[in-house]
Amino acid sequence: MKTGIHHLYIPGPTNVPEAVRRAMNVTMQDHRAPDFGEFTLGLFADLKRLFKTTTGTVMMFPGSGTAAWEAAITNTLSPGDKVLMSRHGQFSTLWAEMALRLGLEVELVDVAWGAGAPVGEFARRLGADRKGEIKAVFVTHNETATGVTSDVKAVRRVMEECFHDALLFVDGVSSIGSIDFRMDEWGVDLAITGSQKGLMCPAGMGILAASEKALLATKTAKGRRAYFEFNDMLALNAQGYFPYTPPVPLLHGLRASLDRLLDEGLETVFARHTRLATGVRRAVAAWGMDLCAEHSSLYSDTVTAIRVHPDVDAREVIRIGYDRYNTAFGSGLARLAGKVFRIGHLGDMNEGMCLTALAVAEMSLAEAGAKIEFGSGIAAAQSHYAATRTRHAELRIAAE
Repeated sequence: MKTGIHHLYIPGPTNVPEAVRRAMNVTMQDHRAPDFGEFTLGLFADLKRLFKTTTGTVMMFPGSGTAAWEAAITNTLSPGDKVLMSRHGQFSTLWAEMALRLGLEVELVDVAWGAGAPVGEFARRLGADRKGEIKAVFVTHNETATGVTSDVKAVRRVMEECFHDALLFVDGVSSIGSIDFRMDEWGVDLAITGSQKGLMCPAGMGILAASEKALLATKTAKGRRAYFEFNDMLALNAQGYFPYTPPVPLLHGLRASLDRLLDEGLETVFARHTRLATGVRRAVAAWGMDLCAEHSSLYSDTVTAIRVHPDVDAREVIRIGYDRYNTAFGSGLARLAGKVFRIGHLGDMNEGMCLTALAVAEMSLAEAGAKIEFGSGIAAAQSHYAATRTRHAELRIAAE
């Protein structure tokens, strides 16, 4: 029998705050009622603040972030269109596979799992595309499998330097709401996220923001869609309604989640994630282990992917944590299976929760055969959290 609470340290779905759970405990209501739009229009407006866009249009499709991927592609591109993508982790790989399945011609740049989006190579290929055959560039902002955050701003910069008119797609599923994201400033045309990560809700909602340029592309795009048709969605969203039944309890949870994020202040939210993530990374260094991310400039503030030593099976670390300590860590995906385990530290997180994750990780690593000095990682993280507490408190006060 497992007693106590279950500790969830995967990079999504994330922990749902009690206020969000309570907000979803509502009686069923008529989503065609005259006053329903009064409730949902505020959600659309505040999601624009989350994406940091004043000119973009936000849509919510029942589904996961993957649903938003498909909606973005099929509404703005046509079968046979060439797109430029890179593969540097499981989720960037899955996005490329979807593009192929939907009939796009995918020009792929393969880099190491642990690297970021290859800005230099993108620049070279865009510069060589004299006829403008590349219709879109895809960037996975935060590659959840490897704990790597790529530089979206740099990708837009090289696109402009090449005078290239391609659309810029960004997968922000595990970044938006936790890591700074600036849709308008970075010139993003399609930005995608899901309800179950930084938004601290259950899975079930794919959320995207489309620029004016992206909406203009829908007029000529020949991608096949029905459920994911932008025009159907936008026609009713304008009054706060949906072309089909929305997950109303989840919308109430989203309202509570957005209230929490905006009350804390987005910049404070980002600083909190950086601070917590840095403590986890200090712990990993104290253990004498490496991260999957190749360089500190790539470190993700939402998930840390930890490489175990060759004589340790990361799957055992995860199994021991789950079976013996009622704790879930993220697994190593695809080629990283057995080599990596992941600690998710996004959403509704604090210092105590991160320290618990590290304590259980130390015990699980030791039982899996790793040479670990108990308390070494915890002490390193504690030192960081204690040293930065005052600065973080000042940020919160400033945000208020």
